[in-house]
Amino acid sequence: MEFSIRSLAPQKAKAGCLVLGVHVAELGKAGRQADKAAQGALRRVLAQGDLAAKAGATLLLQRLPGLAAERVLLVGLGERKEFGLGALRDALRGAAQALREIGARDAAFYVADLAPPGLGLPAVLRHAVLGIRDVFYRFDQLKTQKKAPPPALATLTLALASGPVTLQAQAALKEAAATADGVDLARTLGNLPPNICSPAYLAEEARKLARQFSLGLQVLERKDMEKLGMGSLLSVAQGSRQPPKLVVLRYRGGPAKQRPLVLVGKGITFDTGGISLKPGAEMDEMKFDMSGAGSVLGALRALAGMRAPVNVVGIVAACENMPDGQATRPGDIVTTMSGQTVEILNTDAEGRLILCDALTYSARFDPAAVVDIATLTGACVIALGHVASGLFANDERLSDQIRAAGEEAWDRVWPMPVWEDYQEQLRSNFADMANIGGRPGGSITAACFLARFTPKLRWAHLDIAGTAWKSGREKGSTGRPVPLLVRLALRLASGRTGKA
Repeated sequence: MEFSIRSLAPQKAKAGCLVLGVHVAELGKAGRQADKAAQGALRRVLAQGDLAAKAGATLLLQRLPGLAAERVLLVGLGERKEFGLGALRDALRGAAQALREIGARDAAFYVADLAPPGLGLPAVLRHAVLGIRDVFYRFDQLKTQKKAPPPALATLTLALASGPVTLQAQAALKEAAATADGVDLARTLGNLPPNICSPAYLAEEARKLARQFSLGLQVLERKDMEKLGMGSLLSVAQGSRQPPKLVVLRYRGGPAKQRPLVLVGKGITFDTGGISLKPGAEMDEMKFDMSGAGSVLGALRALAGMRAPVNVVGIVAACENMPDGQATRPGDIVTTMSGQTVEILNTDAEGRLILCDALTYSARFDPAAVVDIATLTGACVIALGHVASGLFANDERLSDQIRAAGEEAWDRVWPMPVWEDYQEQLRSNFADMANIGGRPGGSITAACFLARFTPKLRWAHLDIAGTAWKSGREKGSTGRPVPLLVRLALRLASGRTGKA
């Protein structure tokens, strides 16, 4: 879908559909102009009460007099006094779902009337593009029968009823389109089956990005990791026939002396649990255990696509966790790249074992900050559900910046502790530490494990186990937290504070 932005009188918009926001029978600026041209037709329809008084409700009207558009789609915004970012996103989703079904090839969406108090037009544009692209995303390339026809909508004008289109608005549209491309990439990688999306496949996707956007690329093979002493990462890959990969992708869009943001993604392309085998029910969802890696590749694709003035290094630690005769056993002790030893008490706590070596490796880039992203613990799902990702950090300012980026992107996080008190749970009688700390505070002790490998880094950890995918009828990858990572990179490069 192609997006554009322009100033356009709603009565003159020659489009397949005109989209107008309505606050409980209260038309916005564009709506009032359209209603005047239509000789009060919109107000008469609203007076009948056919549009539900909730955000996201829609009402489609055909061939109104005085308007050049073929259709008018009224979108409910709810009560004006209760209208915020959540309601805006509901309205955008409702409008997008209606546009997907009606068959119009082009539409003019008057987004300026949708701005909640305190939210400027650039932010509304970002949310509009991401929200609409989310609804229009499809993953059906592996189906051979009964494919639904593709949506007819090809072009969408984000229209302003009056006033000029500012440079800030144009920049926001460019950022949003690139971010949506990154989200789509992360979603597709997550949705692909594990017999296709292997560690080698992730490395090849990185090569494609490197060619497309002239990025720096290095792919470390097993022998390279052995030379570096990545015994912890390699221990996870022992039971798989798929060779592990450590992918390093570099985007240099900022000044040469600008220290990079390093993003480290967990890329377990399938997780059986290893010898500590998972239950069979819903094990298919363990193809999503590479969602952290997918979000890193998606964020790099977005930042490169918009030519963001930032320097970012993406590190993808990719392997499978499988149970065969060579697989790591509970009780094995491995030596990490940092030289610390780990007693593996549970082979299903493997994400931290690959991340710890990747985090040690990240220090060689002299990063301004390091953020790892991982579907790490079921305990985080129990703590935060499927709304917020867990945030753990050893730097308060970095934590504040991530929270602010999450609020801007509506890709929210919630801070959790990494206090020294929890480290006692990782005590081992036989090694420097164990890889699990028991059931209490499981997501916290996992983060505390990673903290042992980042004492000299400005570091944060995002546990996305509850937010990276949906289960049930709508099962699939969400592409989170690509929007958060993009906003974070732009905030860090601009030197903005942690306040949204």
